[in-house]
Amino acid sequence: MNAISETKILTIDIGGSHVKATILNQAGSLVMDYKKMNTPRPATPLNIIATIKELVSAFPEYDKVAVGFPGYVRDGVVYTAPNLGNEFWKQIDLNKELGAVLGKPVQVVNDADLQGLGVASGKGLEMVITLGTGFGTALLKDGKLLPHLELSHHPVTKRKNYDEYIGEKAFKDIGEDRWNERMKRVLTILKTVFNYDRLYISGGNADELKFKLDDNITVVTNKDGIKGGARLWQ
Repeated sequence: MNAISETKILTIDIGGSHVKATILNQAGSLVMDYKKMNTPRPATPLNIIATIKELVSAFPEYDKVAVGFPGYVRDGVVYTAPNLGNEFWKQIDLNKELGAVLGKPVQVVNDADLQGLGVASGKGLEMVITLGTGFGTALLKDGKLLPHLELSHHPVTKRKNYDEYIGEKAFKDIGEDRWNERMKRVLTILKTVFNYDRLYISGGNADELKFKLDDNITVVTNKDGIKGGARLWQ
């Protein structure tokens, strides 16, 4: 076995509903199946870190940690967390806090950015959107992450931002048909604004899309995106 496959990376996806984790080798292949726990309420940093500690307590050994977080993250510091509670997550150094608990080097990035690293082909301008509790986005140019934009907070109507317009709550409130009509509008906006070469759609509600997508749009799974944990450390 060569050194590249011996390095083990604990990869964690913090979501509005669940905290999921697995271990990857450096090539991005799963060493073990996903495990998950419900996201604690209230989702304070203390509670999230305690949940992660409990979730991975019986995991095999790992060398590094990669984390996807649902909010604005810069250099491992969390600035916003709209689906966990912004009031809890004001300039929380999650790199440092989680590293102290797990005893390993940690890199925390936005969850859509982590997905993007996992699924992007590395050719041209690629965009990733995640349809889950909220609406996540990532942009990559030739495989490299571009500065993160919290597009979910941008108004898409006079009264609603993207989170409110097409997030999980909206899906439940307005139903599948109306949500799909909204998604058609959103995809038209993204196509016009970003002129991406390829768009990837991930997240729990990606399977609810019932209309034909453009040829340069691909639906991917969270398991595809989790490979970003390995690429984050490359």
